[in-house]
Amino acid sequence: MQYRQPSMRLSHARLSALFGAAVALMASSLSAAAEPSMWKLQGWKTDFSKTSVKWNEILSGGPPKDGIPSIDKPLFMPLGENKTVADMEPVITLELNGEARVYPLRILMWHEIVNDKIGATPVSVTYCPLCNSAIVFDRRAGGKTLEFGTTGKLRKSDLVMYDRQTETWWQQFTGQAIIGEMLGTKLKIIPARLESMADAKRRVPKAKLLIPNNPEMRRYGSNPYVGYDGATRPFLYRGEMPDGIQPLARVVVIKEAQRQAKPKAVSLKLLREKGKFKLNGYDVSWRKGQASALDEGEIAKGRDVGTVIATKPGPDGKPVLAAYDVTFAFVFHAFHPDGEIIK
Repeated sequence: MQYRQPSMRLSHARLSALFGAAVALMASSLSAAAEPSMWKLQGWKTDFSKTSVKWNEILSGGPPKDGIPSIDKPLFMPLGENKTVADMEPVITLELNGEARVYPLRILMWHEIVNDKIGATPVSVTYCPLCNSAIVFDRRAGGKTLEFGTTGKLRKSDLVMYDRQTETWWQQFTGQAIIGEMLGTKLKIIPARLESMADAKRRVPKAKLLIPNNPEMRRYGSNPYVGYDGATRPFLYRGEMPDGIQPLARVVVIKEAQRQAKPKAVSLKLLREKGKFKLNGYDVSWRKGQASALDEGEIAKGRDVGTVIATKPGPDGKPVLAAYDVTFAFVFHAFHPDGEIIK
């Protein structure tokens, strides 16, 4: 599977050493293959004459196109019938067109993309484990309704998606087309919550819960990146590290504010200490009760990293959910090198 690490408990020092060695080895061995001529031999029909990135920024995560299979025909059950997802487990909750759907990270960990449709809105629910980046996109762009899959490639340790209509490559963290026919097009981000299963059950008890199409296909509920978010350096990342904060420390990013001249993020550590924070004009709060998906071998047993909620006042004065992300410090720095992390 793509950039998977052995599912065993390692010390943070040992884990970091393994990650560092793997990064150096893979970067040196794969950089020569990071070019359109090789990708065309792999069967890609992407228009590689259109790009906004350097070829050597693209690394192979291991598998081929769709080696990590997206879920294109999602199955659901009533949330109240759940007997599998533990209360502390992280889920992405999407409320749209009068419906609520819950997508557990125990499933997205192994598929990374769910192509779904809620009412008249086609969406892609995405999760990049190496960036802990959970983002929902409206998959309509350029007059097309797109269906997304995994390229098997990474850029800045982040998932590179592709659409099956034009084979354009898209950066998951930004939602922007970086290579191909739709170069420069940006997907609309739909606000969603990354919360605990217990919170989802309390808030939207009539929601639908994503279930595996085939429960035996993967080890759902397990974490193949044991100890990753406690490591001292990220995996398959060759960029500069942020100053004054651990690369894999969690930070909160307001997606709507990323186009500002100097984007800002706030460290989860500071937010936990304060409980509430004002970021880019948005109200950001933290409360305990959500397990890390990238800590223990079983997601349900991960340490409590809590739940973040970001809102802004709506036209009627009531809070409206913002499009936000709880990612790692190195990711924010990689995509916003001039940005500020408030520590």
